[in-house]
Amino acid sequence: MDLYELIGVSRGAGLDEIKRAYRRLARRYHPDINPGDRAAAVRFRVVADAYEILADPERRLQYDTFGLTADVFDGTETFGFEGFDFSVESTSGPSAPTFGDLFADVIHDSVGRASEAGSDGADLHASIPLGFEDAVRGTETALVLVRREPCGACGGAGVVPVAESTCPACRGAGTIRSQRGHMVFAKTCERCAGTGRQRHAGCQACAGAGVAPCSRTVPLAIPAGIADGDRLRVAGLGHAGARGGRPGDLYVTVQVGTHPLFRREGDDLHVTVPIGIHEAGLGARFEIPAFDGPVRLRVPPGTQTGQRVRLRERGVASRRGGPRGDLVVEFRIVLPAVLDERSKALLREFGAINVEDVRAHAWRDAPRA
Repeated sequence: MDLYELIGVSRGAGLDEIKRAYRRLARRYHPDINPGDRAAAVRFRVVADAYEILADPERRLQYDTFGLTADVFDGTETFGFEGFDFSVESTSGPSAPTFGDLFADVIHDSVGRASEAGSDGADLHASIPLGFEDAVRGTETALVLVRREPCGACGGAGVVPVAESTCPACRGAGTIRSQRGHMVFAKTCERCAGTGRQRHAGCQACAGAGVAPCSRTVPLAIPAGIADGDRLRVAGLGHAGARGGRPGDLYVTVQVGTHPLFRREGDDLHVTVPIGIHEAGLGARFEIPAFDGPVRLRVPPGTQTGQRVRLRERGVASRRGGPRGDLVVEFRIVLPAVLDERSKALLREFGAINVEDVRAHAWRDAPRA
């Protein structure tokens, strides 16, 4: 790196010319003129350090004689040249890093450390079909998952030990050097962490990711009272984190089937119970099925089709910690499919005694011609 070219003067330039060139560049790259421009701030420090060397006759002579050595810096703190390498020939070209690339290594250092520490695993989503009775009572089931788990070959590290050899990335130097114009940049080799020696290689089993897909059957507890569309969260059963990162969670959406007798509304269960015409007229007592055992039901005399009774806390257990739902029974009057002559005669007699028009009330508000 040539400090004269950096300042923009010839090697025979006098002190006044060097001062003028420095002031011109300082005004151009000063942080107060370029607020928030980190590349300009880096360039300003580099130009300032170059000026301090060239403006000092003794240090300038040492530079002209020996180049950039430790003696040239004269033991002073030189912020602008920290991290630069002036002793070797480095690669250059359009792909070499810019000032912004250099500063990005600094501002993203914490990000790099976080990446090395590992990343958290993603959540895993699945769905499972469930029978109506299993949803009401609760059950134990199993779920087959394909999830990313720590690689068995490398223990989740992403690398495996190999015979020690020279790092192929930095050729044993421990640093990667590149050049942009007259500036030479050097940064620690990521592959060998600056040691110059290769002791580990990327795990081929997981391609260096530290995790690999695996099929696994996991037990799943279904709580009583779960409803169609509800989602269960199981902590830690999502995809494994890379390089020691925390695993994600498993979310299971439940798809509950229907039941031939019962219908669910919230925590209430609804059932339609057929009754004979004699039971509807005279009343009756009998048992009906329920999920916690048979329930003794009373049919009031004069019961009509569509009439309902509510049996308290004979429905579904609440997942919110409240009381159980109710069992709502709706009656439906059913006539025999075939009537013998005796039954017909009794119905005619019943109709003769009860002459009330059963449709009068239903059609009271019907439109008139």
